[in-house]
Amino acid sequence: MRSFEKFLTGFILGGIAGALVVLLYTPESGDKMRGRLKDNYYLVRDEVKNAARQRSEELKQELARLQQKS
Repeated sequence: MRSFEKFLTGFILGGIAGALVVLLYTPESGDKMRGRLKDNYYLVRDEVKNAARQRSEELKQELARLQQKS
């Protein structure tokens, strides 16, 4: 399970890094590029918040399950 989490983390970070490289080398005007970067920033931020919230709920459920076994 731990290796899958490492893989998933690497996959997500690699995707973000790749997206940033593509964005930086795309020939667009500065205003358009700043707008796209801002939009992507908010998108990624929201996705990370949602993933953290979901994982937190999973961990709370797991903790409750483990406490019931005791």
